[in-house]
Amino acid sequence: MDRADMMVGPGMDMPIMHDSDRYDFVKDIGSGNFGVARLMRDKITKELVAVKYIERGDKIDENVRREIINHRSLRHPNIVRFKEVILTPTHLAIVMEYASGGELFGRICAAGRFNEDEARFFFQQLLSGVSYCHAMQVCHRDLKLENTLLDGSPAPRLKICDFGYSKSSVLHSQPKSTVGTPAYIAPEVLQRQEYDGKV
Repeated sequence: MDRADMMVGPGMDMPIMHDSDRYDFVKDIGSGNFGVARLMRDKITKELVAVKYIERGDKIDENVRREIINHRSLRHPNIVRFKEVILTPTHLAIVMEYASGGELFGRICAAGRFNEDEARFFFQQLLSGVSYCHAMQVCHRDLKLENTLLDGSPAPRLKICDFGYSKSSVLHSQPKSTVGTPAYIAPEVLQRQEYDGKV
């Protein structure tokens, strides 16, 4: 994918920055097939942000393009806020809201289990975020505990993240490919049937 492709299309209303000097490194917060995620501090506003660094080259593919276009088009309290894209000589960096409460998975592991009120509190927020995605014609395709973050407040707000496998029914074909995390994949996906956001 070349630079010109990244700068156009629905949901691409914010300019792409080419200057990586805006943020100070705080610490590494994760890594995966995509590259590394870092906690950074905005030098001007002092706001903490999460930055996902993807090495330029083969790793920047159609999934990365879709992630940027789809995530950038979403504005909802239960979705991690997309801030900007930065191009460095070696990496593409996706700057997002930092959810200081960590993954919902970690909270469940620490608690052992949730009582009914806690489960309902988080599930209602998840449904709100997913319903909004579907209203915006975006199918996440990899919802799991590890892709739901918490904002760190006393009554934590759940935030859906990682739109790397997402598809927009407006911009892309009907989902039918087998993507996602194996333990969470729906039977329709495993059977290679066409599916929608309800799966």
